[in-house]
Amino acid sequence: MSGAQVLRPWSRGDSLRALAVVVLWGLNFVVMKVGLQGLSPMLLGALRFAAASLPFLWWIGRPPLPWRYVLAYGLAQGLGQFGFLFWGLQLGMTAGMASVVMQMQAFFTLLLAAPILGERARGWQWAGLVLALGGLLAIASAHGEGPGQMTLVGLVLTASAALMWAVSNIVVRLAARHGSYEPFPFIVWTSVVPILPFTGLALWTEGWDAVVSQLAGLRWPAVASVLYLAWLATLLAYTLWTRLLQRHTAGKVTPFSLLVPVVGLAAAALAFGEVPKLLQWLGTGAVLLGLLVNQAGQWWAARKPPGSH
Repeated sequence: MSGAQVLRPWSRGDSLRALAVVVLWGLNFVVMKVGLQGLSPMLLGALRFAAASLPFLWWIGRPPLPWRYVLAYGLAQGLGQFGFLFWGLQLGMTAGMASVVMQMQAFFTLLLAAPILGERARGWQWAGLVLALGGLLAIASAHGEGPGQMTLVGLVLTASAALMWAVSNIVVRLAARHGSYEPFPFIVWTSVVPILPFTGLALWTEGWDAVVSQLAGLRWPAVASVLYLAWLATLLAYTLWTRLLQRHTAGKVTPFSLLVPVVGLAAAALAFGEVPKLLQWLGTGAVLLGLLVNQAGQWWAARKPPGSH
């Protein structure tokens, strides 16, 4: 983006937009669990991104960015992030804990930004990372194999999804260096990229007959899940979030993401009766505390006069 970024005062509408994103993303994990009751992870991914892109391509122009950014974001955020997340949820990751572990993307982004973008981490960022990693280890130690419990493989796959989310964040930063673009066309066009890979993986791992059987047996909960994930959690939420980041500093916007696990844990408890173990509660607290340290450090650094120590 050329020229200085024009920041605007925070408005009531901005608060409503941020809270809408929090609710949409917090409920996201329960909706995924519902969708996976009728669809395999790879087929759910293919349908999600087909619904988020194909109906809009004929009237939404391609963003003015090189194809490498569109392809890289689509593969990282679409195939990588949600492929691992759907797979983890199917293999025993609970919806509530998934909403917590996915917030590790903030720290994976921090680790990747140094070698790729040349951004050096501050001391308070490392402190937040250590706290969050300690929380993640506490969550991992409380895994189990019984009904309704979080499995270790589910946790590993969900952490992998958070890593891929971080990769997509880096792609967005690199794309922003190339030039300005509108968020909605970017989300629509990047959503085309994972469709064929997800479809190919579904056919390879399950076979043609199984895929056709799932499509023929679609029921309204699965259809509603696909449409929610495509139109609300993908197109609407990511567009609102990107727009907020364009209008305000990251320090004002990103603290709202701390509320996503709160909504996710509450929704999972109401929908599936998920009650985290004590170690999981402690780990969740440590992850959120690490995020708070990270955000508070950004806020403090932004308020310090230039040249002060």
